Amino acid sequence: MKISVCIPVYNESKIIADTARTLSSYLEERFGRTPDGRPDYEIVFSDDGSTDGSGDIVRSLGLDGVKVTGYGKNRGKGCAVRTAVLASEGDVVMFTDSDLAYGTDVIERFYSCLSAEGAPDAAVGSRNISKDGYEGYTFIRKAASKLYIRFLSAAGGLKLSDSQCGCKAFRAGPAKQIFSRCEVDGFAFDFEALLWADKLGLRVAELPVRVLVHGDSKVRLLRDSLKMLRDVSRMKKEIRKKDI
Repeated sequence: MKISVCIPVYNESKIIADTARTLSSYLEERFGRTPDGRPDYEIVFSDDGSTDGSGDIVRSLGLDGVKVTGYGKNRGKGCAVRTAVLASEGDVVMFTDSDLAYGTDVIERFYSCLSAEGAPDAAVGSRNISKDGYEGYTFIRKAASKLYIRFLSAAGGLKLSDSQCGCKAFRAGPAKQIFSRCEVDGFAFDFEALLWADKLGLRVAELPVRVLVHGDSKVRLLRDSLKMLRDVSRMKKEIRKKDI
């Protein structure tokens, strides 16, 4: 089974070459090649209208099994992830952050979960079910994150413990079912995808994850939290009314 790893990119010129090389090396070692010599994996970088040449940097590396998709005007992480997932060709489709915040070994764990007999349709990372999931967070950031997730889950009616974790994977069919229906371009896209998974009756598992790289968050907590709560409430109502 082939794996696709999707990476949303917006103005990441300082790190994106290292990310591409690190992922390529890891996937080559762990997943290898098909009998005819092709990579049994792919990395899909989705350029969210970067103005610093991030996409061109990846292309210039000439790495096997790596492709770049995207569009010219910045639209948001949700659009970047959706574009990458719909362009993917793997049997298991995963997305994670461009700074590889959750490391690389997490990829094999998610792949193993979704390629096993009787596998769920999707697997989402959770910092809340891992004893060291919030290691390295300040007390205030940890408390704010947990409270934020709790409010969102209550608003959306989902029982998952960490809907906003930036590390999620899907079997190919469910991935296309979900993301072909998604419309949200911003940070609420995770929740929209999970609401659709619930609407479609898909089975979702949670896997413990830990943040290894603590980059600067692009979420402005107060402003974005209020917007997210409004978006989640609206999405829940809209998705409930739609036909499958």
